[in-house]
Amino acid sequence: MTAAPPPPSNTINQLISVLPDELNFPFELEKQSFCDLKIVNNTEHYVAFKVKTTSPKKYFVRPNTGVVLPGDSCVIRVTLQAQREYPPDMQCKDKFLLQSTIVAPNTDVDDLPQDTFNKESGRALEECKLRVVYVSPATAQGNLDDESTRSSMRGPDGNSNQALQRLKEERDVAVRQTQQLQQELDLIRRRRYRKGDPGFSFTFAIFVGLIGIMVGLLFNLLSSSPTT
Repeated sequence: MTAAPPPPSNTINQLISVLPDELNFPFELEKQSFCDLKIVNNTEHYVAFKVKTTSPKKYFVRPNTGVVLPGDSCVIRVTLQAQREYPPDMQCKDKFLLQSTIVAPNTDVDDLPQDTFNKESGRALEECKLRVVYVSPATAQGNLDDESTRSSMRGPDGNSNQALQRLKEERDVAVRQTQQLQQELDLIRRRRYRKGDPGFSFTFAIFVGLIGIMVGLLFNLLSSSPTT
């Protein structure tokens, strides 16, 4: 594998953009909740990323490691596992760390060396720290109601435009998730062929089913999108 090019001197904290800048979870006992992070590659290089947290048993991150192509983006879903008790004053001290670094062109996530995200390796790493905020269901619903009220005040045209924008955003998310599932499916295939075992597996069947579901969702969104 060819060596990764060094990052330009003006790319400090500029390899990727992360939205939003904090993780907000509607918190209810015995219920899971999730928050999506969108990362955007701001460079002309391949950029690898890794997500770490101070409480790995509480959260499920998918994908937690990946490679973003130049100018492309990736959606990371962080799921908060069901909790049995409320935190004191609904305050959360959990933190997330998103590391990123430039890698060689055409690098696949399966090709990343084990020390890719170790500072001792000498590789230039950028880090983005994200805090966790727990939101009560009533507050989350109140935010939705406020947005609905603002939408109604904009009139029919505003509502139509907002509905169209929502559909487009949902369609884009479905497209990205379908692409991620396809990439993971291709990765599983490559790993199996490398091991000399091209047989069919239950995990393989699960990914095929998930891709079918996402394609169906995408089809429904495209079919229901109003014409512009």
